[in-house]
Amino acid sequence: MELAFLDWAVIIGYLLLSIAIGVFVVKHNSKNITDFFVAGRNLPWWLLGTSIAATWFATDAPLAVTALVRSKGIYGNWLWWYLGAGIIMMVFFYAKYWRRSEILTDAEMIELRYSGKSASLLRGFTAAFFGIFKNCFTMGWIMLAMLKFSNIMLGWSAEFALGITLAFALLHTLSSGIKGVVVLDMLHFSAGTLGTIILAIFVMVQVGGPTELGTQIASRSDVPAGVLDMFPDISHVSITEMIGFVCLVGILWLGQAQGDGYIVQRLFSAKNERHAIKASLWFAVAGVVILTWPWIVVGLGSVVILPISEATEALLADPELAYPMMINEVLPVGLKGLLVAAFMAAFMSTMDTHLCWGGSYMVNDIYKRFIKKDANDKHYLLVSRISIVLLLLISAMAAWQMDSIAGAWVYIIEIVSGISIILMLRWFWWRINAWSEIASMLSALILANGFLWVRWMHGFGWISDHVLEITNGWYHEDVALIRATILLLVCTGIAIVVTFLTKPTDNATLLKFYKKVRPKGWWGPIAKQLPDLVDHSSTKGSWLGFIFGVIFLNSLLFSVGHAVLGGYKVALLLLFIGGVCGWLTLRFAASLKTQESP
Repeated sequence: MELAFLDWAVIIGYLLLSIAIGVFVVKHNSKNITDFFVAGRNLPWWLLGTSIAATWFATDAPLAVTALVRSKGIYGNWLWWYLGAGIIMMVFFYAKYWRRSEILTDAEMIELRYSGKSASLLRGFTAAFFGIFKNCFTMGWIMLAMLKFSNIMLGWSAEFALGITLAFALLHTLSSGIKGVVVLDMLHFSAGTLGTIILAIFVMVQVGGPTELGTQIASRSDVPAGVLDMFPDISHVSITEMIGFVCLVGILWLGQAQGDGYIVQRLFSAKNERHAIKASLWFAVAGVVILTWPWIVVGLGSVVILPISEATEALLADPELAYPMMINEVLPVGLKGLLVAAFMAAFMSTMDTHLCWGGSYMVNDIYKRFIKKDANDKHYLLVSRISIVLLLLISAMAAWQMDSIAGAWVYIIEIVSGISIILMLRWFWWRINAWSEIASMLSALILANGFLWVRWMHGFGWISDHVLEITNGWYHEDVALIRATILLLVCTGIAIVVTFLTKPTDNATLLKFYKKVRPKGWWGPIAKQLPDLVDHSSTKGSWLGFIFGVIFLNSLLFSVGHAVLGGYKVALLLLFIGGVCGWLTLRFAASLKTQESP
């Protein structure tokens, strides 16, 4: 497919606008790594929340969502939606603590909370694992999506497309650090959201509107059973899949509850705790509700416009190609260029964020902590930029090893699930120590990759073919969510046992942490030593805010869903419920006690 001159004019114009904004922002030169990575802790909530949502809108997301709709149905998007409850919990229980800690990365929290060599070891390993391995793995699947998109929309070779898009992402990140990234994210989010909404509208027009979309899909025999179900129906899915769904929405959402990585990096950059709380709440709405339904509409429209029974061999093999193919099918000249620009924007905003976040780990938690502790600010800024380039190269290599974006999502859910509860408890229970986290992390890594150990032993003839067959069955993708839940429970149990078998964090470190963060929960022995700092406020408001927040978010989410399928009465009812619960959510969020509270 070749784009018209007008399309290229739109693309080039957008890229020039991005560069112009970057040049303006770079005038505010970073003086040190605090400026470079958290913008001097002076950014407003609306900019930060939008930036997090823009990072969620990577090139991979629309492609993966479209594939999920074509292969499973609407309910397949719970692989994304389940995170909403965790984000709302972050709003009411963790956002203010992250901002109050005044650190540069979440890995740095480890040595604020724990003591000794075990804390140093954990900090270094965490920075390497999350900042390099997990981060590069994530950027790899984002690059994979851009390769697929470029191949369909532009006809570029994989090497050329990867080189061009990475060059722009690298230029943005190196220019001005997190401040430049966040400001550009505002532009990228606006362009990306507008572009995907326009595409969804054109799809709706072509199929005849919301009601007709549902009617046409229901009449087709080549679509998955229950394709229009927003929740899995036991008559349309297997028992295994239903159990996996229950695990996802019942337990695995805890993995997002405290927040991590680039999300909390944005919270570190907030003006104060109030702005951190508001940023988290706006991110929940923008990311979970506003972004997802335009992608789902395109996925639903694709089963009508690009029927599964008539799909090309390439599309059957890789349903993630349906999204860019839909752009070619329904959009006129000019608007195709806008969508290409929107996807480039999505790619750049996500890569910028992950590069900046990963660079902060490599400099603050590895280089400055273990290699060169006493260099000047100029030196650390140089190392920051070098680290970003290295991360980009590693991520490019990771991209060549993947073929499925959704499959990569599931793997990440599984591999980090084992540590989620322990990471939450570190804030609320004084007895958790560095060995608790080390135990949960190592057991999670070992168990999540158990199939590798079994295959290795089978290669040496140490185990039988029967054991290998059982192992392969247990590590099949169909039971991934069930496996992740069991892994979470087992790793948490191991970590709790290790907690009681090892010594607590030393008293001085716990006192310092308590004075800094002033957490609630089970801090009895420490709180007794600092009675004047004990927070006696009730947590009832936080729990009610969390409950109403989850209802608000999901009511709004499914109100939009029923509207796009022509169910206007149900949509209005859910909108009313969402409005009431949203008002209550805001009231409880405003009542949270912060350091700025009178």
